[in-house]
Amino acid sequence: MRIAQVSPLYERVPPIAYGGTERVVAYLTDELVERGHEVTLFASGDSITRAELVPGCERSLRLGGNEDPIAAHVAMIDEVFRRAERGDFDVIHFHTDYLHFPLLDREPYPALTTTHGRLDLGDHAPLFRRFAHLRFASISDAQRAPMSWLDWIGTVHHGLPIDLHPAGSGGGYLAFLGRLSPEKGCEDAIAIAARAGLPLAIAGKRDRHDLDYCRERLDPLIAGPGVEFIGEIGGRAKDDFLGGARALLFPIDWPEPFGLVMIEAMACGTPVIAYRRGSVPEVIDHGVTGFVVDSIDEAVRAVDRCAHLDRATVRATFEARFSAARMADDYLALYDQLGSQHGRDLVRHLAG
Repeated sequence: MRIAQVSPLYERVPPIAYGGTERVVAYLTDELVERGHEVTLFASGDSITRAELVPGCERSLRLGGNEDPIAAHVAMIDEVFRRAERGDFDVIHFHTDYLHFPLLDREPYPALTTTHGRLDLGDHAPLFRRFAHLRFASISDAQRAPMSWLDWIGTVHHGLPIDLHPAGSGGGYLAFLGRLSPEKGCEDAIAIAARAGLPLAIAGKRDRHDLDYCRERLDPLIAGPGVEFIGEIGGRAKDDFLGGARALLFPIDWPEPFGLVMIEAMACGTPVIAYRRGSVPEVIDHGVTGFVVDSIDEAVRAVDRCAHLDRATVRATFEARFSAARMADDYLALYDQLGSQHGRDLVRHLAG
């Protein structure tokens, strides 16, 4: 099958450190190439891939200075459709939010859009309603709720290569990994660790628009006792960080569409303690790979309970549910479904 994967340009594929969507695109693309599919990846020019790379910009936009992100994406998407008009692809898989909608609406190409972000923002609904007939995949069932009326053809949970993260043996600290923004819950993580009597290690990314929040509310807490701030990490450092923790704290305060860090921790054998928001109940097997909780009090009690979970079982559950191979299987089934639908769409298009 000839497959186009169209990635955002903000991070390279895969990212050096933080960047969930581009990371998932990398693992899916490489798994499809491994299976013998002819894959073309549209991504930043510094990406590392086994597919044919068509660069949308020289370097990932977060590293490339003041390049206009919309201009770069529009130019890349135009190139996708130029090649589609030549008949280069059997299916096009977009991971670029909504930027491609108008062009995709003009011709019934066999195409799938995976929505990677939150869908409960009010200004998005009118746009998505205009293009609700396009084909969409969600990354969790919970993600669909605000836009249940879209033409959802499947939910595909994220997956990671089985050998990407080695199992760790755990240790005497709790971990927090993610953006340092109000909705990610780092303040609650600090409170949970303090009440549980364990140190907290924080590996976080500071976005420009969250700097005031960090300075005013978070930095004074991070400077307190029992908290170590590591900064943004990736690669082996992330493996050691997650694998050495007793548990990952994920006390989010927003409808998280998936939460890749949860399965990264599980791949290291590390259980997850997370608030019941968004995708969390779909990802965590309560009492097996961690605990789904509703308050700081419940999270503190779960810290002790995590010590009794079997880390080998956490790891085995990851392998069974969240491998890149399973993710590729699910998407290939949707691609086949798109091929059948495309034939019917083309007949309607030619008829009228």
